[in-house]
Amino acid sequence: MTTTATEPEARTGADGRTADGRTADDRWYPANPAQKGLWVLDRVEQLRRTTLIPTVVRFTGPVDVPRLTAAVQRVLDRHPALRSRFRLDPEHKRVEFRTDLEPARAGVIDAASEGWTAAELPELIDVLCYAPFDLAAEAPARAELIVLGPEDVRLVLTVHHIVCDGWSHSLILREIEHVYRALARGVDPALPVPPHPGEVTVGPDAEELAERLPDVLERLAGAPLEVDVPFRRPVPAGADPDLDGGTLAIDLDEELTGALLDTAAAAGCTPFALGVALLTGTLAGIGPQRDFVIAFGWPGRDDPAIADVIGMFMNTTMLRVTLDGDRTTWGELLVGARIGAMEAFIDADVPLDAVTAGLKPERTVIWPPLSAVLVNLNESPRDLDLGDGVVGRLLPLDRLPMKYDLALFVRVDDTPRGRRLQLSVDFTRALFDAADISRLLDAMRHNAALIAHSPEEPVTAATAPTVDLDDPAARLELVRSLWREVLKLDSVGDDVSFFEAGGDSLLLVMLVERLVQTTGRALKTMDLFRAGTVRGHAELLVTAGSPAGSGTAGSRDRLLGAARAAAAAR
Repeated sequence: MTTTATEPEARTGADGRTADGRTADDRWYPANPAQKGLWVLDRVEQLRRTTLIPTVVRFTGPVDVPRLTAAVQRVLDRHPALRSRFRLDPEHKRVEFRTDLEPARAGVIDAASEGWTAAELPELIDVLCYAPFDLAAEAPARAELIVLGPEDVRLVLTVHHIVCDGWSHSLILREIEHVYRALARGVDPALPVPPHPGEVTVGPDAEELAERLPDVLERLAGAPLEVDVPFRRPVPAGADPDLDGGTLAIDLDEELTGALLDTAAAAGCTPFALGVALLTGTLAGIGPQRDFVIAFGWPGRDDPAIADVIGMFMNTTMLRVTLDGDRTTWGELLVGARIGAMEAFIDADVPLDAVTAGLKPERTVIWPPLSAVLVNLNESPRDLDLGDGVVGRLLPLDRLPMKYDLALFVRVDDTPRGRRLQLSVDFTRALFDAADISRLLDAMRHNAALIAHSPEEPVTAATAPTVDLDDPAARLELVRSLWREVLKLDSVGDDVSFFEAGGDSLLLVMLVERLVQTTGRALKTMDLFRAGTVRGHAELLVTAGSPAGSGTAGSRDRLLGAARAAAAAR
């Protein structure tokens, strides 16, 4: 086993650090503004869960549990931020931290021998994910391996946001993967000494801030700081916030993704700016707002020297996108989102507190201080490949504490057939119905096809309306529009065969998927094959009737009922 800095062999160098970067003295470092804000949030009972970053990874295959435990422990040992302890300096009104104390210990829970049942497992994971940290007395990270079987192990890793941002989260997971694979080969991981977060400077100094802040305030001046989401439910006055959240997502197929990203690239748009355009354009199509301020997280890693440091350096930045009434086209909105993103990135390191104080000095809430809608890239690793058939997959969390009312995450993955774009929305359940979020995502999918193939279309005229499936004309127009989208045609006849119009079996499957997603009706490929035309498919929407999925449940009930009857007859 390799030696870590927690063992007696660890020695300090001339700079006063151990080989893993730990300081040998008890120096207190001043926290940065983002950490100070999270310290405050952690003191508010309703917001404490929002200051945690929990992760649950399921490892399948022949997992070497001692090796995985050692890999996790190595990561917890070596990063100064993960050993931090915090205190408040009341005289200077600042938060400070030190990193020379003991790290957390990676634990192992053998579910069978320790008596944890399958019914108790969710509660165990929930406690490990969301139990608060005592930032003054304990390391702000914990890890437990739950062994459910020889090839089924869960890693529950929770890190306090005060020492970890999204960038750091990905680094931690990838480092666990790297160390495990190295230990499996019998070699030392040979990781570089991590930079100390207390010696990392992010953001302008006071003099530079005074010079740059007026430009940021001028860029955002006059913009509404509330995003008008038409289906957002009002919160009763005086009610305590319920921050429980949910997540819904859609994936765009490789063909649509390729065309969409090509159109965006021609306008100079990154996938992030494309996501901003899709969200603001879709909201403009269903509501009256034409001027949007959207939040996004800037990771603060422009300097390559700090690219691998674990810490909380993210700053929340405000991006402004404005439509010219109802005249703006999707192509123009892409350009506007690109310009808005560029302007925001130029000043992305200007602290949010300073911007908020300048725009909204009368604020009475702690968080969020400005826009309650966020757009970010989702760059979390999909899988951890530990080698020898061991794969770790991130599992969705049963509970998702929200800091924002609504958050859109954009992800692009490479597949054997090409790139796939995923749009996922985290939403506060007290404010939004899942059905409304599903319709929002479906409208964004519809608009993605318009951007890809008809960027000259006006934004507000192109958003897919809510369709009354009891209205024959509305049903026909819906089916026509989806035919045009799938077949990439400007017009289709109501009584022309799908195959005569240029369709094939793969496109028919895509059409079925789009109809099911748009209407929620249970439809089968063979039924659409037999109906064959726009008119026939519109009639299927009437006869299908029940929501998609209910037929499956009904079939299952019938099967179970038959099984019970057979058992009773024996």
